[in-house]
Amino acid sequence: MKSLFVTATNTDVGKTYTTLKIIELLGKQGISVGICKPIETGVTKEPLDATLLLKQVQKYNENFKNLKPKDITAYTFELPSAPFCADVNKTIKIKDIKNKINQLAKLCDVLIIEGAGGLFVPITATYKMIDLLSELECNTLLVTPSKLGCINDTLLSIEALNNRDISFEWAVNLFEDRDDFKKVTQPFYDEVFPNWWSIQEKLENFVKKLS
Repeated sequence: MKSLFVTATNTDVGKTYTTLKIIELLGKQGISVGICKPIETGVTKEPLDATLLLKQVQKYNENFKNLKPKDITAYTFELPSAPFCADVNKTIKIKDIKNKINQLAKLCDVLIIEGAGGLFVPITATYKMIDLLSELECNTLLVTPSKLGCINDTLLSIEALNNRDISFEWAVNLFEDRDDFKKVTQPFYDEVFPNWWSIQEKLENFVKKLS
C-alpha cells in the first residue's frame, strides 16, 4: 500500500481542493484509492471536509461505500482551531490516529492522508502535525499559496521538512492573488526553484508517480 500525506503552509491554502483532485486522478486510472482525514475541527454536525473527501473516494472504491464521514477521521472537534486547542477535554491519543490510518489503509492501494492546518499545528502540547508526518514515512505533498507573503511561508515550510529529512514535493495552488502572482512571487521561484509547479498545471504528472 502506498500513501500520500497532503499538507500545506497554513489553513485555507488548498489541501482539500488538491486532495479531491488527486483522488479523482487516481480513481480514473483505475487505482483503488482511499482517504483519511485524521483530525477535523470546526465540526458542528458532520465534518465538512471529510464528507467531501469520502464522497469523492466512494466514486472509485467500493470498500469505502458503507463508511460515514466520521469513519475516515480519528477525531472531530467543534471549535475551529488547532487540534490541541479544540480538544478541550484532552482526549487525543496519537496511537488512535495511527490506528485509524492503518485501518483505512487496508481498504485501498493508495491512501491519501490530509493533514490539518500547517506543519507546526499542535495536535497535543508536545506533538505537532510534522511529527505525525515524519513518523508515517509516506510520500508528502506540500501545498503553498499564491498570495502576497507566500514566499516566506513556503521557505519556512521547506526548511522545516528538510530539517526533518522528510522527502517531499511542493506545488503552488494558483488561487488567491493569482493575477499578481506572476509579478510579486513567480520571479523568485523561477530563479531559485526552476522546477516549481502548480496544482492547476502539473498535478497529473505528480499523481502518475503515485500509481
